[in-house]
Amino acid sequence: MVRSADEFKKRTKQFALRVIRLVNSLPNRQTSRVIGGQLLRSGTSVGANYRAACRARSPAEFCAKMGTVEEEADESAYWMELLIEAGLVKEQLLKNLWQEANEIVAMVVASIVTARRRTTKGPRN
Repeated sequence: MVRSADEFKKRTKQFALRVIRLVNSLPNRQTSRVIGGQLLRSGTSVGANYRAACRARSPAEFCAKMGTVEEEADESAYWMELLIEAGLVKEQLLKNLWQEANEIVAMVVASIVTARRRTTKGPRN
């Protein structure tokens, strides 16, 4: 369980680093380069967009930026699924990283729901 923004920043950065290592290990084929490039963009974008969300100036901006984090993490999972289904990477090798992408999506969705709930309730008296 992630307890703070700093811990989640570290987790998303580690995710990006793992994606970088994965992409660097892909076979040198056109398909690998195309899918790997897409995965590299989305996987490294997760942490960058989370950092931007942490600097949001309003709850609405936070939710919008977190929506981008959700999209990029989900897109990363998609590209990993394609790598597996195209036979470019064995499922067992990607299982943990794919699971991490899905856990990040779940945590981000929960954060968005919580942030929206807090803004609709307003300040407590």
